[in-house]
Amino acid sequence: MSVSFTHSVRAEWIKLRSLRSTWYTLACLFAVGFGVTALAMNAAAKDYPGDEPWDPTNRSLASYIVAQLVIGVLGILVVTSEHATGLIRTSLTATPRRHRLLAAKVVVAVAVAVVAGQVLMFGAFFLGQAVLAGHGVPYARLGDPGVLSAVTGGGLYLAAIALLAVGLGTLMRATAGALATLVGIVFLVPALAGLFPSWLQKLFFYWPTLGASAVFKTVPDPDFPHPWLNLAGMCAGVAVVLAAAFATFRRRDV
Repeated sequence: MSVSFTHSVRAEWIKLRSLRSTWYTLACLFAVGFGVTALAMNAAAKDYPGDEPWDPTNRSLASYIVAQLVIGVLGILVVTSEHATGLIRTSLTATPRRHRLLAAKVVVAVAVAVVAGQVLMFGAFFLGQAVLAGHGVPYARLGDPGVLSAVTGGGLYLAAIALLAVGLGTLMRATAGALATLVGIVFLVPALAGLFPSWLQKLFFYWPTLGASAVFKTVPDPDFPHPWLNLAGMCAGVAVVLAAAFATFRRRDV
């Protein structure tokens, strides 16, 4: 009897929600995200620059810097938790078609990441603007130009990070190694971008913490005038990592 893809997705969802680490990670995502937002917006309100350019939306979404690592952990655990316990063998016995099993994990991961990312971004936006309003500082409304695009784009950015994490977890099969690689991709490489040749630096327009993160802004960034194009470039890079993960997962012994 063959297992349908719907059954595979349902099984992966049951496995993910039955892990305590899943709920701990989501709780950490919202606690850290909203906590960072409250602290950052209080500080921003006290340092309001007056006549200088002011982007209250971008400031209220700044918690993505930490949130991307937390949601990355969730994406990694979708794959590596079974490798750590050896249950991946049982999963492959139940679903011999490896590409179907991994595709089900990807679907579950992106569904959870999209929902969690959007809830976090909308919650952070409303919390941040409420803090600014409480201090009597100019704040943004969801209907203001570019605000809805920045908030929803932020949720999609976090979902892309989760998919990148799934790919890294599949390739490395170890939580620590995949997380270290994710940290390098998100933080370390962009920090060292100035050390690379000028022709190579153009690639960093599509790097997660540079070009793609401009989607969080409502005030245009002259260095990244097309943030959605940069986000699309980032998603294309994530797709390449996932393609490598699928190819490796199909050929490698467990």
